[in-house]
Amino acid sequence: MPSSLSRSLARSRSFVLAAALCMVSSLATGAEADTSVPLAQRLSEIRELNKYVPERALPLLLAAEPEGRAAPLAQRIEFLNQLSHGYYGLGKHEAAETVSNELVALGRRYGADEAIAKGLLIKGYMAYRRSELAQSHRYHWEAERLAYRTNNIELQVRATISGGESYAEEGNFPKALERLQAAVALARKHGDPTQIVMSLNALIRLYTQMRAYDKGFEALSEAIEAARKTDSPGRMATLKHAEYGLAVDTGQYARGLKALLDSLAIERSLGADAMVARTLVNLSDCYLKLRDYRDAARFAEQAITAARALNNAGLEATARLNLGQAYLATGRLEEGKRHIEAGMSAYENLGDQPQLQAVLVEYGQALERAGDLAGALRAYHRERRISNELFEKRRQRAVLDLQEKYETEKKQREIELLRSENQVNHLQQRVWWLLAAVFALASVVVGLLYRKVRQANAKLHEKNKELKQQSVRDPLTGLYNRRHFLDTMLRMPQPETPVETAAPEQCGALFLLDADHFKHINDTWGHAAGDAVLTAISASLREILRETDMIVRWGGEEFLAFLPSIPRAGLDEVAQRILDGVSAVRIAHGGQTLSVNVSIGFVPFPLSCGGVLLPWERAVNLADMALYLAKAHGRNRAYGLQGFGDASQVCVEEIEQNLEQAWRKGQVRMSVVLGSQADLRASA
Repeated sequence: MPSSLSRSLARSRSFVLAAALCMVSSLATGAEADTSVPLAQRLSEIRELNKYVPERALPLLLAAEPEGRAAPLAQRIEFLNQLSHGYYGLGKHEAAETVSNELVALGRRYGADEAIAKGLLIKGYMAYRRSELAQSHRYHWEAERLAYRTNNIELQVRATISGGESYAEEGNFPKALERLQAAVALARKHGDPTQIVMSLNALIRLYTQMRAYDKGFEALSEAIEAARKTDSPGRMATLKHAEYGLAVDTGQYARGLKALLDSLAIERSLGADAMVARTLVNLSDCYLKLRDYRDAARFAEQAITAARALNNAGLEATARLNLGQAYLATGRLEEGKRHIEAGMSAYENLGDQPQLQAVLVEYGQALERAGDLAGALRAYHRERRISNELFEKRRQRAVLDLQEKYETEKKQREIELLRSENQVNHLQQRVWWLLAAVFALASVVVGLLYRKVRQANAKLHEKNKELKQQSVRDPLTGLYNRRHFLDTMLRMPQPETPVETAAPEQCGALFLLDADHFKHINDTWGHAAGDAVLTAISASLREILRETDMIVRWGGEEFLAFLPSIPRAGLDEVAQRILDGVSAVRIAHGGQTLSVNVSIGFVPFPLSCGGVLLPWERAVNLADMALYLAKAHGRNRAYGLQGFGDASQVCVEEIEQNLEQAWRKGQVRMSVVLGSQADLRASA
């Protein structure tokens, strides 16, 4: 897997990086003697170095810290900005956050919009690293607004880039394209090649996300020409990474590999150790794509050594995952598993649950290819557990947001009610004062007030009904949520006799569905496209199933359908209808037409073995295992557990450990239903 590079921290106007590197030794060894050089000049010399070699720039900034904090306001702002970027570049995020807060406070104290904007940009980068995307976007959009109140063109370009990237992260590609094109136009207007390079580099990344590869290569050509004018090897190395992304996405692996090797040579010549480590990780990932597992392992080992020298646990974890995949592909299963487990353990220690979930998907697929089906199953269940935990966290957050909204509305209603009561009391006093003369009029007023109170109570009752309905519905799809299904199962009366003996021709059924290649949809077209696909699947299920059937969004891209009564012989037919109905759906999104398939696992319900009814939780678990079989055997199909074999020979616990093995032993009766359309991999 490629290294997770955060959004680029675009810096100030260009100068020759090579010259800055030549000055490092004299600045580092003679900091006291160089105080005769003006601080503004030293900051200018450090700025480009700070972008690409922060490990060399930060000591120079710390040596100048007393002078920088006592400098005039403009130089103090630039010093604090560079210091926070230096801390951020070396992964010292708490220190970077502290300095950025100081920068914002300084700007507010003196009314300096430039200081506030620079501080907010860094705070936005920090929030992005914490996966607080909404907060990150607010910081960047506010920084962009403030930047245009200053005369600092470089800051305006940089803030516009960050604002555009924020829209891209929301999936709003048209708005992102408009902002990044505005940044490029602003940079071209002022003719600064450094600003042109950094704005075009951001535009290239957006074109790659939008799969507009031709435009991406056009922007890359212009950026390379501008980078030559800056005489900055570091910026050329950055563009080589952009070229790698375009080349890999268009299947030009040889070109992508050459771009990475060129970038590695530049970075090593600069001594940019952090950039070298990330490039080594990307090289190992590239060789994995090329199935050159020997070179993939070689560069992954180098990346591990480089990451350890930087004390970068996240980068080392990614390199170990690549090394493990290379070992698995060459048959070194135990070594491969050990490295992958070490990488996943590092992600767990870092608290990066979404990245760990993605790794587990790749790990399970690699184990499956290597023939270790048991290990693949364990990886799948582990990924499902993390998926459920993430879903539960999102659900709790949504519930808390809804509760907060409800409490706010409740307080507002109480205020309105109190205001109404005060008005009533005032009117009552006036009625007593004028009772003799205006008794009839007072009666009318009281009647109107009574009617108003009744209307308010009626509206309050309707609001409470709406809130109750929202608590059992998924906000995206409008389907029932897991909580409603659990409550239904708890309230459902248990039959007195097993289903097979009581009504063999009729039964209930549980169908568990999962969208095929859903991660590919999100990665390729963005989360907005993923939401559109989930909404389309839910609408299709409503059309296919009956109104009496319960359709539940089970979690993420999973759905559950509970059919309370259906002919036992009709389970396969229902599965076929669902497969065909979902495959026929076409989703229009962002000028593209998407399609998607689902895999299904299903069981009759209630389910019994040897005259003993199984709890509904075990029935759902068996449906989930059947779903995994459908996924493992090609997707776009349904696997259904129709019943058990000889009760004296059946052990439900063994079946729950390995359903496929139990099927082969004859302990269970399974049916397989194939989708009528080929697996589309959610393509446009």
